[in-house]
Parts: sequence; structure tokens; C-alpha cells
Amino acid sequence: MEFELYYYAIFLATGVIAGFIDAIAGGGGIITIPVLLASGMPPHIALATNKLQGTFGSGMASINFIRKGFITWSEVFIGVIYTFIGAAIGTYAILLMDASILAKIIPAMLVGIFIYTLLSPKMGENDRHAYLGNHLFFLIFGIGLGFYDGFFGPGTGTFWTIALVTLLGFNLKKATAQTKVMNFTSNIVSLAVFLWSGNVLIFVGLMMGFGQIIGAYIGSNMVIKKEVKFIRTFFLIMVGLTLLKLIYSSYIA
Repeated sequence: MEFELYYYAIFLATGVIAGFIDAIAGGGGIITIPVLLASGMPPHIALATNKLQGTFGSGMASINFIRKGFITWSEVFIGVIYTFIGAAIGTYAILLMDASILAKIIPAMLVGIFIYTLLSPKMGENDRHAYLGNHLFFLIFGIGLGFYDGFFGPGTGTFWTIALVTLLGFNLKKATAQTKVMNFTSNIVSLAVFLWSGNVLIFVGLMMGFGQIIGAYIGSNMVIKKEVKFIRTFFLIMVGLTLLKLIYSSYIA
């Protein structure tokens, strides 16, 4: 596909903004997908190209969190394995199945997350007691959320963050950091399948990916430096916007 020159500037700026938002609270896809669709891309090409650009953002944020000591490989290794498996199955499934049923269910789940976060002002301020063991947690959520991200995607980072805070007892900063590693894992698996299928616009994805690197670096540094209340506020805003976007797409549009 060919685009007017100004569109490439839009793609780059969109990548920067989405990378910044996604590194802090997730939900960058509610910005990138509409922009890609507005450019005239067919939906399957927009989704595939979005995986390419998103991989750069989650990868940059992961690297920054690792460098700053928020992630240790021994803690996330088992989660990466299970997320890889789940994403591979989910991405294959999307080639065979209709994702519209999940599109109807997810808004209801996000409503629950939004209300829970809103009514829990102390959520994620400190580490708490874990309700599940590390291995069992990642067996369930690595495969489950990896499958979901490969199959459908919107809200994956939100679900990861909430699960890590509520069930493993992580503080919100640590949960956000580990979320990016799991996002990167499922993104790279889905991207491989989409590249194989030939649906990715490489140059557009790389242009947006460059912007994602810039935005994700700035955003992940803000997570490290800011207080948990800032992250929680940003998180609530993005959950709310993601919810409105999904409700509009699933029930109104």
C-alpha cells in the first residue's frame, strides 16, 4: 500500500504517543489501531502491522525495566514460557475462528477491573501476600492471557497488571514492569505468525516502531520515577478509554 507523505509523520507521532502510554498503563492499541484503520488499511493488515510496531514498544520498555533492576530473569522465565505457548495457540486459533464473541465479553471484564481499581485506593502501593504460587499463576495466566493476546488482544496489559497485583501481591511498579515482558513475548509470537501470513506492512510498522521505542523509553522511566498514585491514575484513565473504545466497537459501531 502507498500513503501520502504526511501519513508517515502521523504514523511516527502515533508510535511515540502509544509507546509512552503503553509503558505506563497499557492500552496503546486504542490509539494505534484507529490510526492504522483511518489510513485505509484493511482490518487484518492493520492488526498485523500493529503487532510489529507494538513489539518495539514492549521490547524497549522491557529492556529499560531490566536495566533498572525491576525485573530478574529467574522471576519471569516460567511466565515467558507459558505466555509463548498460549500466544502461539491463540494466534493460530484466530486464523480458524471468529473473535467477535470475545469482543462482546471483554468490555464486561474491563468494567469489573475499572470498578475494582477505583474502589481500591491502596492497590499496588506495596507488595502483599501472594494468593497463588508463581508456577501455578503463570500456568493459568501465561497460557490464558498469552492465548487472549494472540487471539484478540485489547486490554491484555491491563489484565496482566491486575492479576500480578491481586494474585501475586506485586506492587504496581513491579507489576507494570513484568507486564511489559509478557506483552513482548505474546507480541513477538503473534508477529511471527502474521509475518508468515504476509499481512504486515513492514515500512509502516518500522516507522511506528521507531516512535514506540522513544515513547516507551520515556514512559518506562516515568514508571520508575513517579509514585504509585500517578501510575494508578494513568492506569484508570487507560482502562476507562479502552472500555469505551471496546463498547463502541462491539455494540455501537
